[in-house]
Amino acid sequence: MKASKIAYKPVGMALGALAGVAAGGLFKQAWKVVSHDEDAPDATDEDRGWREILLAATLQGAIFAVVKAAVDRGGAVATRRLTGAWPG
Repeated sequence: MKASKIAYKPVGMALGALAGVAAGGLFKQAWKVVSHDEDAPDATDEDRGWREILLAATLQGAIFAVVKAAVDRGGAVATRRLTGAWPG
C-alpha cells in the first residue's frame, strides 16, 4: 500500500463524517421543501404510505451519494495539491 494512501485514511474518514453531517442537513431542508413537513418518514412509520417512505429514501440516498462523491473528490484533489500524489 502506498504511503500517501495510508496517510490519507484518517483524513478520508474525517471528511466522510463531515459529509454525513452535511448530507443529513441538506436532506432535512430538501424534505421540508418537497413535502412541506418538518420530519421525514421512517420506514416503520405506520401513518405514512409506501410512496412517501420510498420517495424520502430515494431523495436521502441521492443527496448522500452526491455529497460523499463531492467531498471524496475534493479531498483527493486537495491532497494532490499539497503532496503531489493522488491518494487513491
